[in-house]
Amino acid sequence: MEREIPRLCRAGEDARLVVDGRPFVMLAGEMHNSSASDARTLDAAMDRATELGMNSVIAPVSWELVEPEEGVWDFSSVDTLLAAARRRGLRLGLLWFGAWKNAACSYAPEWVKRDLDRFRRAELEPGQRKAYLDFHGMTLPYATLSALCEETCDADAWAFARLMAHLREADAAERTVLFVQVENECGLLGAAREHSPEADDAFGRDVPSRLLGCLRGRAGELQGRLGAAWRAGAGRGSWEDVFGDFAEEAFTAWHTARYVEAVAAAGKVEYPLPLVVNCWLDKGREAGKFPTGGPVARVMEIWRCAAPSIDVVAPDIYVPDFCGTCDVYRSSGNPLVIEETAVHGRVASRAVWAVCHHHAPCFAPFGFEDMGEPFDDAAGVLFGASLDPAAVPQDAEEYARVMATLRELVARARDVRGGLEGMDAAISERPEADVLAVGSDGVVGIGVAYGDRPGACAVVPLGPDEALVLALHCHVTPVSLDPGRPHVDIISLDELVPDEGGVWSRGRRLNGDEATLLRFDGPALLRLRLFSYC
Repeated sequence: MEREIPRLCRAGEDARLVVDGRPFVMLAGEMHNSSASDARTLDAAMDRATELGMNSVIAPVSWELVEPEEGVWDFSSVDTLLAAARRRGLRLGLLWFGAWKNAACSYAPEWVKRDLDRFRRAELEPGQRKAYLDFHGMTLPYATLSALCEETCDADAWAFARLMAHLREADAAERTVLFVQVENECGLLGAAREHSPEADDAFGRDVPSRLLGCLRGRAGELQGRLGAAWRAGAGRGSWEDVFGDFAEEAFTAWHTARYVEAVAAAGKVEYPLPLVVNCWLDKGREAGKFPTGGPVARVMEIWRCAAPSIDVVAPDIYVPDFCGTCDVYRSSGNPLVIEETAVHGRVASRAVWAVCHHHAPCFAPFGFEDMGEPFDDAAGVLFGASLDPAAVPQDAEEYARVMATLRELVARARDVRGGLEGMDAAISERPEADVLAVGSDGVVGIGVAYGDRPGACAVVPLGPDEALVLALHCHVTPVSLDPGRPHVDIISLDELVPDEGGVWSRGRRLNGDEATLLRFDGPALLRLRLFSYC
């Protein structure tokens, strides 16, 4: 019997990923861009994922491999990927590298790249179809396809639809694939908008009435530069009439999103899995200094209007302010899906915090195959270490233990509470949020303090005075949340431990010094009962 298709569903302020009728959290890793193109490299990456305790892998599917000649289809790389995941009991998220990968067209087929007339390139300046851009001090060649080219969009959409149809046929029983990302870090580098004759003509026209209607309907919620531009603009007319000095960025966002919508909608007709777009963060930079037009927070309302087939906008986080970025991208009803983040020494605590505080349906560090390896200069750029001076490599054995502990915590929360509702967490990167409620009635809690290593603590309330606690590199102190009953004692503190088969059961009953000090280098999984009194 065919199982229920994986889906995203709302549960209060959260969005659950529901797989086989039950909430599922993808504790995943995103493999390197080329790992899935070779069976031996793929197997090594999949083995590494199981060693690290992951339950899912995020892997690319490139247009150039599935349609090497126009109209000639080869899904052998997809089938190899499905088989490799199934052999290990892993789930998959797939990344469609179509017209865009990191804002460039490097994964488009040869027959697309060669036909410059049919599949137009984006022109950063009139007639300029290739540029050389500065990237972290390196000069890199850059070319990308035009978001305004209907021929490219039609070809991309047809290829994506064929991929989704193949997944429906090949994965209907197993449901290995849980979501698909449409394109990768789409947008335009080096300029705020394209400058071809076609782009100039489109920019000179009036803003589409659909976009105007969407923005009018959400005018009170528009923030940042988009909100300021809308309030200062004429409300109708040309892009410059409506958006002023934000016009070029708004224009690029609209046309990029409309392109992605055409691709996504074509695929969703064939197989309506959850669809995601990811974004290279703008980091507060001016247009052209990041992939302009991509679904960054400051143009997300344009994307909501232009691309209704997209279910989630996922930030690729390689910045020190991880927590603030999560807050921004979980706002306005957008589920926090993290498909790609830095793999350095803060990644374990960030996994705990993202899943347990924001109830993220997916968390995945990029390049997990290299976890624990020293950073070289190039890897430092890719993995975010160059943006975060305090970053050190993540210990791989510790990460595997954190994944195992987090998987057990999530499983018990699902079994006891039906999902992640009520679960919360604290993290050393935000030490001011240092008290977590233990009881479901808000009477008792724990205070969390940290040492020198990145730490986190998560709580799943089980009753009025009882909770499961995951502690990682932190010091936990029972506290009262009721001024009328200021004193708190520990009634019991039980350690939960796995056996060699990964089955968790009660270990030591911690008491005396172990219960008084409550310092956990961890990760530790505990069952804690407290009692408050006056």
